[in-house]
Amino acid sequence: MAQSMNRSPNTNSSFDCFGLVIRGLDYSEFLEQADRLNELGKQVMAVTANPEILLYAKKHPDYWNVLRQADFRLVDSFGLQLAGKMRGAEPSRLAGVDLAWKLCDTAQVRGWKVGLIGGRTGVADKAAWKLRQAFPKLQVMAEQGGGINPDGTDDETGAEARYRLTHFAPDVMLVAFGHPRQEAWIVRHLHDMPSVKIAVGVGGTLDFWAGTRHRAPDWMRNLGLEWLYRLIREPQRWKRILDAVIIFPLAVLLDKRRR
Repeated sequence: MAQSMNRSPNTNSSFDCFGLVIRGLDYSEFLEQADRLNELGKQVMAVTANPEILLYAKKHPDYWNVLRQADFRLVDSFGLQLAGKMRGAEPSRLAGVDLAWKLCDTAQVRGWKVGLIGGRTGVADKAAWKLRQAFPKLQVMAEQGGGINPDGTDDETGAEARYRLTHFAPDVMLVAFGHPRQEAWIVRHLHDMPSVKIAVGVGGTLDFWAGTRHRAPDWMRNLGLEWLYRLIREPQRWKRILDAVIIFPLAVLLDKRRR
């Protein structure tokens, strides 16, 4: 795995959050820097960071250490983008679902293969079908992946899925087990899949592509109101939304670390 970029580069797009350097890159910046690492023979791990992930990492040192090993911790949410501005940065936002879609577009142009793993039963297959419709020349393989533990270890079904994906030899690996499992899975298994150039934990992205969940309208995303859309559509998520909207900004304000 590529070495973690833990020192903040001399740029106004990067900032500290709970001791982790967050990099507010747009897609072109991310791809350019990922290409440079690939040219050095390094595999790239990217985390699409958001308040929920970072609050969990703050409370769980093992997961914090997993995130520390990523090459890129990108700004997935409006809340984290606002936290960067509170720290004096001007970060760009790159939502995980947008990053994954753009990577598939790049993969089609470059002739790369894309591997999908995770999601509930049938979701990865439906997402792959959607990708084949959008990108007719894209080579994509989908696996559900079996049971995954918080430390990234998997059961026999998961091991068999990894075996099949390794033989497929994807260049891009999109992992949708949700945190902390997806990032721990990447840290544990990426080196066993030498074809992979870029691996990203993508959370609920496959559900969006499969149509089992829906994103907020553009105007709500632009105003940073995705949390409200989720609360309306999925009221059972109220605790997670409270953490993202109220608890996270307070934790950032009280954190003594600075950019």
